[in-house]
Amino acid sequence: MLGFDTSDDCAVLKVSDEQAVVLTLDFFTPIADDPYEFGAIAASNSISDVYAMGAKPIAALNVMGFPKDLTEDVAKEILRGGADKVAECGAFLVGGHIVECFEPKYGLAVLGVAHPDKIRRNEGTRPGDVVVYTKPIGMGLMHSAFLAGLETEESMKPIVESMMELNKPAAEAMEGLNPHAVTDVTGFGLAGHLHEMLESSGNSAILRWDSIPLYEGAYEYSSSGCRPGKTFDVMEWASEFVKKGTMDDITYDDRMGVLCDPQTSGGLLIALTPKEAETYLENFKKLTGRDAAIIAEIIDGPGGVIFVR
Repeated sequence: MLGFDTSDDCAVLKVSDEQAVVLTLDFFTPIADDPYEFGAIAASNSISDVYAMGAKPIAALNVMGFPKDLTEDVAKEILRGGADKVAECGAFLVGGHIVECFEPKYGLAVLGVAHPDKIRRNEGTRPGDVVVYTKPIGMGLMHSAFLAGLETEESMKPIVESMMELNKPAAEAMEGLNPHAVTDVTGFGLAGHLHEMLESSGNSAILRWDSIPLYEGAYEYSSSGCRPGKTFDVMEWASEFVKKGTMDDITYDDRMGVLCDPQTSGGLLIALTPKEAETYLENFKKLTGRDAAIIAEIIDGPGGVIFVR
């Protein structure tokens, strides 16, 4: 049902007039020291793509690379974390594959189902839409600060819990609504994934800096240069479409360090009409007990361009 042209989150195959299947795969190296938390984060990240497509996860396969010098107990804890998240989303863990490698890697291949007419794409934004985001930004910055000894295991708990959180309630809050475009925010940061949504739709956006939910300390770490290495690559790419406007060079660089911060198991980015966005925010609050945020407006303009205000 789709190709590679819009960088959508899953492959989609129509199997009948009433059903489509979505397929995705993702895995990475540890983002948390605790093996169980690593497994849960990696699984949540993999499952997120299915939710971003408007589908229901039904089955998953483990994908693991494991060094021979680590103990079996570590592998079991990683797999237990993943299994718990698969069970939480209501799917079945039906097998997988493990290979020996230099450093641990873990994730899932995930199968989901949806009605063909209910598949959500990352294209379709319309001028006048607003863009909602469902998790705080700054996971990569906070993890870099932790590695630098600037954050503790205790202070990192909210970030770890956020990364472990499934996007199931964020997807369920869309039920009965007609979002025009949906994606999740992961390795290309907020700017990169918003750009993909805009570019495929042929629109621009005004991104409201003060409306973006940030982890406490994230902006300060960006300002001090405590950033993941990948951030600088994303920033170089994103400088072509994130406009500086009236910002001075320092402010632009500091903000770009946040907007281009790679997220792990980030939230959903959803374009809706303003009226439906208000309903979405109410639904999300009822399901999660916390607030999502309206962070941008879609405008006529060059496809993919982001104006930060």
